[in-house]
Amino acid sequence: MFEIKNEKIAIPVVLFAGLLWSFGPLIVRYMDQPNQVPWQYLFTRGIVIFLLLNIYLFFEEGKDFYKNYLKAGVSGLIGGCGLALAMITFIYSIINTSAAITLLCLAAMPFFTALLGFLFLKESISLNVWIAILVAAIGIIIMALGNPNKGSLLGLVFGLASAVGFSVFSVTLRWRKETPKFTTVSIAGLICVVVSSIMMIETQQSFVSSSYNQGLFSIHGTFVCLGLILYSLGSKAIPAAELTLLSLTEIIGGIFWVWLPLFGINEIPSNNTIIGGFLIFMSIIYYSLTIKTNRRFIALN
Repeated sequence: MFEIKNEKIAIPVVLFAGLLWSFGPLIVRYMDQPNQVPWQYLFTRGIVIFLLLNIYLFFEEGKDFYKNYLKAGVSGLIGGCGLALAMITFIYSIINTSAAITLLCLAAMPFFTALLGFLFLKESISLNVWIAILVAAIGIIIMALGNPNKGSLLGLVFGLASAVGFSVFSVTLRWRKETPKFTTVSIAGLICVVVSSIMMIETQQSFVSSSYNQGLFSIHGTFVCLGLILYSLGSKAIPAAELTLLSLTEIIGGIFWVWLPLFGINEIPSNNTIIGGFLIFMSIIYYSLTIKTNRRFIALN
């Protein structure tokens, strides 16, 4: 198994993983009528994630890689369901609101993870973390007040649901540390395939979109897998608090790409989004500086 032990090499590897993930919102914005094909998107992306991760596991662990599914257990199933929920609500969030709001909701994942760990694993939360959670909550409220229309508010709710889904995945790994991470993600991809198939059959929709959209769906799934593998390789050599800060690469990059005029989207965040986002960023920086240990969330959008 290839491992990166030098932090100077690991940091750019993790940053590049976040950079790959950050192109997700831009890819969605380039889709042709994404609000009409969310289930086709989830179906194709789920297949790509499932296949690529299993191919990686085959080369990493050999022909017995399938035994990881037997080790997944209840925690793997719950974690997979949490990730599947996150993937489903992500697309519904970003097609209903700005990329900035969706990504800033996802940035609050460490705090949802801390709360879920407190509720279900009886993990203690220090005063400093409670302060960070409060500041982040204020930032989210400010963003909500700045987006009163029904569609945008719905997008924010879906964004928060996506963050909770990713946090469920993180907490299941804490619950059973031996739960195979990549296999759990693979299960999530398979759940997306099953759920989207049921929905398309029920609504009599085609399983495929245009060749243009199908290409974008596949590219996004590929970026998710490559980013996850690179993150896994680099994260073992980097302290957890630093990983929390490095995770901001995905958030900042995602907001930047849809704003950058070069890509033709020109999506400018509202004043409330900027103020709320600033508070969320400050809370994450404060959080990373005050905690001693932290299992950084794995962003898959």
